[in-house]
Amino acid sequence: MENKSEKKGIFNRFLDVIERVGNKLPDPIVLFIILMFTILGASFIGGMMKWEAVNPADDETIQAVNLLNGEGIVRIFTEAITNFSEFPPLGMVLVVMIGIGIAEKSGYFETAMKRAIEVSPQKLILPAIILVGIIGNVAGDAAPIILPPLAAMVVMKLGYHPFVGLVMAYAASLGAFAANVVPGMTEALAIAFTEPAAQLIDPEYSGNILMNYYFTAVATFFLLFIVYFVTKKITIPRLGTYEGETAVDQEPLKKEEITALRWANISAVLTFLVFMVFLIPENAIFRNPETGSIIQDSPFMNSIIFVLTILFFVPGLVYGLKVGTIKTTRDFGSMLGDAMGTMGSYVVLVFFAAQMLAYFNWSNLGPIIAIKGANVLEAVNASGIPLIIGFILLAGLINLLIGSASAKWAILAPVFVPMFMLLGYDPAFTQMLYRIGDSFTNPITPMLPYLPLLLAFAQRYDKNAGLGTLLSTLLPYSIVLFFAWTILLIVWYLLGIPLGVEGPVHLPG
Repeated sequence: MENKSEKKGIFNRFLDVIERVGNKLPDPIVLFIILMFTILGASFIGGMMKWEAVNPADDETIQAVNLLNGEGIVRIFTEAITNFSEFPPLGMVLVVMIGIGIAEKSGYFETAMKRAIEVSPQKLILPAIILVGIIGNVAGDAAPIILPPLAAMVVMKLGYHPFVGLVMAYAASLGAFAANVVPGMTEALAIAFTEPAAQLIDPEYSGNILMNYYFTAVATFFLLFIVYFVTKKITIPRLGTYEGETAVDQEPLKKEEITALRWANISAVLTFLVFMVFLIPENAIFRNPETGSIIQDSPFMNSIIFVLTILFFVPGLVYGLKVGTIKTTRDFGSMLGDAMGTMGSYVVLVFFAAQMLAYFNWSNLGPIIAIKGANVLEAVNASGIPLIIGFILLAGLINLLIGSASAKWAILAPVFVPMFMLLGYDPAFTQMLYRIGDSFTNPITPMLPYLPLLLAFAQRYDKNAGLGTLLSTLLPYSIVLFFAWTILLIVWYLLGIPLGVEGPVHLPG
């Protein structure tokens, strides 16, 4: 994948180097095996040298755990299957592929996207994908799992390289993770650690899930423009023209295809309305039975992956039956089998990735590194804009080591929320700083299990694509998103605009 232009700028040459170096890495499966043994070796050294750090959340000392002693080796063997079977995205990916598989193999996706392109202004398609990616993070894992492969097929219809859709959708759903116009579980998880941390200084402090809402709502549309800018100015020119084997049918749709699409869309709307009956009424079964919430710990959010699977499955099945791609039960079973067959390499990779992440968690190396980094920033005793930038960078770097947003904030909040309060900053401001840092490196962190999945999707179009290919294409998004997020917050800080409901920048008085 090389730019077709003869002259390349310094940045493009830098990305070429990253791609070449990254693609010289071993196969991802082998890479995760190497990482497994590296973590085991580090745990042995850390255990022998008694690496430790004090957890500010409870003042308990966290010590590095040697996984190469008798107890550790037994755990490695006895919990290997559990690590794999309980790897969170595995079940979600396989389940959602049932719906996506029928929708894709029956031809529904192909026809729907082709029709959308026929009737829609092309200039609006890329921004629409980005907006769906950003807003889609309210559904948790659904956006980075479902949107990239769909976006790849859509952009191919526009004449772009399918990797454009993959990386653009992935960067939008993860790099802008803290932005949204719909409050969700991320806000609830954040305030769960922010509030008790603030109460270390002010026992009467009370936060709310909307205290960052004004900022995150504005950021949604600001970052839409940023991701679109990177896509148009860097990603599309860099990837050039796709010359792979997957052909893009440019012939207009047939009358029977349009009719089948219409019936499929009607079935999708009816299915959606059924779910709304389960969701909208005051005592609906998909609401939290205690609070009535649609978002916080509700059956709807807990079943969002299966709901989306059904929303893909129904129109895909109706389309296949109507257009004739599904004529027998054998056709139906074959489509499901083919869809799952494409996930074989991902399943194998997940086994080793799950072991690697489990070893990192058992060893306590992640929290120790995070706490030490937090102590360094605290010791610098910076203030104002340098402190803002420093904390965002620290959170972003820690995000490369620990994927869980709540785990990182559980460690950092008791240190930085009180520290920032003593400097006159409201906990809502500190929380937003962390959420930005937790977002901009998401596209490039190997600690999120979506990156192997993205690679599996990429290798459908280019069997030679490696981690270097993806990281060199995703890195511009992380770099530009860091500057965009940070500049937006600094402007907010300088103007003193409230971040949300009862969420000022500075403490009152």
